[in-house]
Amino acid sequence: MVPVDDEKIEKKEEDESKDANFEFKEALSTAITTEKPNVKWYDIAGLEKAKDILEQAFILPIKLPQLYLGKRNPWGGILLYGPPGTGKSLLAKACAAEARATLFSVNSSELVTKWLGESERFVRSLFEIVRASYPAVIFIDEIDSLCGSHKSGDNYSSRRVLKEFLIQMEGMDKDSTGLLVLGATNTPWKLDIAIRKRFEKNVYIQLPEKTARKTMFKLHLGNTPYSLTEEDLEILAKYTEGYSGYDISLLVKDALMEPIRKCQAATRFVVTKDGYYIPTAPNDPNGEPFTVNTVPDPTKLRTSLISLVKLNTKS
Repeated sequence: MVPVDDEKIEKKEEDESKDANFEFKEALSTAITTEKPNVKWYDIAGLEKAKDILEQAFILPIKLPQLYLGKRNPWGGILLYGPPGTGKSLLAKACAAEARATLFSVNSSELVTKWLGESERFVRSLFEIVRASYPAVIFIDEIDSLCGSHKSGDNYSSRRVLKEFLIQMEGMDKDSTGLLVLGATNTPWKLDIAIRKRFEKNVYIQLPEKTARKTMFKLHLGNTPYSLTEEDLEILAKYTEGYSGYDISLLVKDALMEPIRKCQAATRFVVTKDGYYIPTAPNDPNGEPFTVNTVPDPTKLRTSLISLVKLNTKS
């Protein structure tokens, strides 16, 4: 009689032997992030064209398959390109969330190894895992580092990775419904011409326009108390031309800390009717001489509201 523990070990070894890529699938856990994102289209300001294309390619074929008859096949691969910080990864998350699909975010650098043959098996294992998790979105950020153009003297291993990636994407043509490969890059001209052809649709993700920038300020402020008016937001949107969505998020994050800095620097606090302490100017006659560390009841300490500081610009 074989002990129970030995039976479990033998069964595990048997299961692993059936899957030649078992160890590579285990190693992929460091190269990919699997999640069910909670991001919706309304969380992304602007980029309406990109949203429509992703909906046509992935969401509608799942929800309304009767619309995709005959030769009307959705795109299986879409390349998102444009300046950094414009929301390419956010689009991938929202696309997966809207379709209730699993998102596989791939770290390109983790897929490439120095050992001959390993990188190709990583790519093969990735697609095997994803095919078992329909519906699913594969998001490959900085895809140019994985599938960049190659010249005659380039690394042989890199060319093999590219070839395997092309083979796997070709296999998607049989039935691309329920699976979408999203590639993202800031430098599309660095991509190999063969991989560019495999991405049937290329979508330029541009810097946000004024209306989108205004919406971004609202989204990043969220439910934080502020005294900004619609006119103030218009001014902010006007003077942030050329900013990416990421730039605006950093700008708002820093601005949200300004009331904290004001509390730290304050030497006088106004006491409200409700007994709350709010920082005020050093020369305010209504202020009490406290600091953030000497306020009688710290639980009653409140920050001032976020407001628009006068812009020092040339009009």
